[in-house]
Amino acid sequence: MSLQREPQRHLKIAEFLKEQIRKGDLAPGDQLPSEAELCAQFNSSRGPVRQAMAALRAEGAISSGRGRRSVVLGNHQAETFESIYSVTEWMKLRGFKAGQRTLWQARRPAPARVAKALAVEEGEPIIFIHRVRYANNEPVLVERQYFPLEIGSIVLHFDADAGSVHDHLAESGVDFDNVRRELVIDHATEEDADALGIEPGSALWQVRVAVSDHSGRPVEYAENRYRADSLAFGLSSVRGGTSPLEVMLTHQSGLLGESG
Repeated sequence: MSLQREPQRHLKIAEFLKEQIRKGDLAPGDQLPSEAELCAQFNSSRGPVRQAMAALRAEGAISSGRGRRSVVLGNHQAETFESIYSVTEWMKLRGFKAGQRTLWQARRPAPARVAKALAVEEGEPIIFIHRVRYANNEPVLVERQYFPLEIGSIVLHFDADAGSVHDHLAESGVDFDNVRRELVIDHATEEDADALGIEPGSALWQVRVAVSDHSGRPVEYAENRYRADSLAFGLSSVRGGTSPLEVMLTHQSGLLGESG
C-alpha cells in the first residue's frame, strides 16, 4: 500500500459514497459500510476513511454514528466552493445548461454600497458586468458583478456571452479564497422584470456575494436577483457541528451594503 497517496484518498472515498447516495444505492435510513469494509475496498488505512465520513457528516448527508454505523440522512448535494460565487458552476452542479446575455459591460464609478464592499472610494472607477442568466434557456436571475479596476480590467474586453467570467479570472491568476453571502427579499424593478419575464414589483431573492483573496482583499461584489419561483434553499446540520448559516433580524442586516 502506498502511503504517499493517502492525503487524497479520503476524497475518493467520500465521492464514492456520495455517488452511492445520489444513485439511490444507499437510501435514507440505510447503514453505510463499516470502516473495516471501506478500508478493504479502497486498500486504505482508517485515517482517510474517517476523513471521508467526517466530510459527509459535516454536509448533513449521514448521521454521527456515535459508536454505531452511520446511516444515510438524505440525498443532499452540497455546494462546491466554486459554485458558491460562480453562477455558471452552480448551474452545472445542479445539472442545468448555463447561459447568459450581457446587458452592460463597462467601466463606471463605484456607487456607495459597492465602494464599501470593494473597499474603494465612492466614485472610484470599477468594472461592472450586468447579465441575464439562463438555466436550460429559461431566464432565472439578473446578475450584477462589480470588480476593482485592477481585477476587472482583465474581463473588460472578455466576451461575457461566451463563457465564465470567473473561469477567465482564475486562468489569469485571480485568487478566490473567501466568500460571504447575504440573502434578502426584494422586488423586481421594471428593468429586472422585463429581463426575467415577470411583473414589476414581483418578489425576488437577492443574493449579495462578497469575494476576497487569501489576504482578505476584495476581488468581487455581486448582486444576483433570482426569480422567487426559481430558487429553494436547504441546509442540513448534525449535532456536534456548527452551521455556516447566520440568521439575522432585518435591522441587523446590510453587512454588505444596502440595495438600491
